Amino acid sequence: MKRLGYSDRLMIICIYTFLTILSLTCIYPFWNGLVVSFNEGLDTAKGGVTIWPRVFTTANYEVVFSDKNLLNAFFISISRTIVGTVTAVFATAMLAYGLTKPYLMGRKFYMLFFIFTMYFGGGLVPSFLLVKSLGLMNNFLVFIIPFMISVWNMIIFRTFFKSLPAGLEESAQIDGCGNWGTFFKIVLPLSGPIIATLGLFTAVAHWNDWFTPTIYIFKEELMPVQTVLRRLLNANLVSDQMAGFDGKTAELMAKKALTSKALINATIMVVTLPIIMVYPFVQKYFVKGVMVGSLKE
Repeated sequence: MKRLGYSDRLMIICIYTFLTILSLTCIYPFWNGLVVSFNEGLDTAKGGVTIWPRVFTTANYEVVFSDKNLLNAFFISISRTIVGTVTAVFATAMLAYGLTKPYLMGRKFYMLFFIFTMYFGGGLVPSFLLVKSLGLMNNFLVFIIPFMISVWNMIIFRTFFKSLPAGLEESAQIDGCGNWGTFFKIVLPLSGPIIATLGLFTAVAHWNDWFTPTIYIFKEELMPVQTVLRRLLNANLVSDQMAGFDGKTAELMAKKALTSKALINATIMVVTLPIIMVYPFVQKYFVKGVMVGSLKE
């Protein structure tokens, strides 16, 4: 084993120092928000809560989970993320699989048509008028249908499908499988890494989207949690919401144990953690899925 020289060791120290500082810079805001969410609001208002809660309390989370509107918003976000991700991944995969077939009439035209939409869009007003004409205003399907096809994901799927050995499909056809049987029994089972990767991207996009309901949804019962969280960032609205609680929460409010900052941080933690917890389950597919689906041999 070759021994590292002084310059090499110095470079390694500098790299690890830089990466450590960068990691702490990224982690600390999240950690501070977590600390504030578990700290008593009145004590937080004094400042200086940075590394660990001075006055530990779960009152902020009790308030968050006692709000029926927020719980309903979580249900909408979870439902939208699950249904939207499943439909988007399978619809995009089926489209990509069809576009891999050389005997598909007009295949080049379809590809140019889809790629054109990546560079040029109709704009917000035409999109609003289209959604309204389709009857999707104040409709849960407005979270699903407009996001079913992603051209970028379709291109990655298509590249991955073209990299599969042609003999697999030929063998399936000899055994009597049609296009649907080949797709569901042969192609999809071999596409685990790319499905996990693009499914994660799609799920994060659905979970983080607050703009769509701001435009197309006016019913409070259809608001997702990200839109509700955006409203919580308005101090006046937080005060109005806190005033609507009673019982133990009202007592805590009377003692000034709850503040807008602590309540907002608790809400942010509850909104952020679910999507973060998904990453460990798809991590083993992540790098492989991105590389296999984006390279063509």
